[in-house]
Amino acid sequence: MIRPVSTSTDGRAAVAGRDIPDHPTPSRLPVSGRHVRMWLLSVLVVLGACTAAYVVVEGWSVGDGLYMTVISLTTVGFKEVRDLDESGRIITMLASISGVALIFGGVSIIAENLVSDLTSGERERRRMQQRIAAASGHFLLCGYGRVGATVARELREAGERVVVVDVREDSLARAERDGFLVVEGDATEDQTLRQAGIERARTLITTIDSDANNVYVILSARAINAELFLVGRANAEGSEAKLFQAGADRAVSPYTMAGHRIAELATRPRVVDFIDAALSRGELAFAIEELQIVAGDPLEGRTVGQLRDEGIHALAVVEGEGRYEANPLPDRRITAGDGLIVSGAAGRLRELRG
Repeated sequence: MIRPVSTSTDGRAAVAGRDIPDHPTPSRLPVSGRHVRMWLLSVLVVLGACTAAYVVVEGWSVGDGLYMTVISLTTVGFKEVRDLDESGRIITMLASISGVALIFGGVSIIAENLVSDLTSGERERRRMQQRIAAASGHFLLCGYGRVGATVARELREAGERVVVVDVREDSLARAERDGFLVVEGDATEDQTLRQAGIERARTLITTIDSDANNVYVILSARAINAELFLVGRANAEGSEAKLFQAGADRAVSPYTMAGHRIAELATRPRVVDFIDAALSRGELAFAIEELQIVAGDPLEGRTVGQLRDEGIHALAVVEGEGRYEANPLPDRRITAGDGLIVSGAAGRLRELRG
């Protein structure tokens, strides 16, 4: 099967699976596991050999031989089970020397694991994965370039939790320094998306600068979580249609949006400034918010006029995708299922949204 090229958010490409293998395994763990298994095998071999020596050479029972072997290996210094001849002393000395070697070997393996754990960052990665595993209702951001970093900062200012997925170590390091949860891997891989908690996520945003990868991420995400809200970055002209076909709920072209914004700033600068201020997450006295009315909501059954008396101005009622009832009449009653675009005091709107 042909896989898309995994592209970092700054334009440099890496073949999917080259930087992140299909079945990634930490390089340190197999070595440590092998050392532990070898140590345990050595303990069993020495234990069995010394016990057998006591039984065969000294003519002891298996129980007496095993007991003598254990106290010799552990160097506890208990009295011998029976008086030892010269052969028994040699066996006991060999067992004691072997016990000391095994003790120091075990200590060195533990120390190696602890040092390696601290220096390799494995402990931090485990903590990071535990925090991601506990996350729910978070935003999953694929790609941490200039566009992705801006999106992540905006989401954080909105009080949202963000998990960043990227193949590049430098991008992940920047995201981690910025205070975000990170997952290293190819976002086109189902395993990577599951590791980032896609089943529990609220929204996935892909800002990779490769349209092919963005389409593939949307396809994979939609297949895993059909309820997920998906936003994709469109780089080339006509890419929006492909993202929608793949299952995206929204498609955004940074270049097209930049052109629109420049034109709006040139023709209606105060309007743009006002909307930016209303949509910002700063400590402003006013804001514009989107509210979804559900059954039992405090606003259900109220009229637009009643909301206005409380300082909540209904700018529009969302009737469907791209369809709005702008400036609803004062006697328009709010019902469950309505979507409202409202403006008002920032604190009051945050309370309603919560």
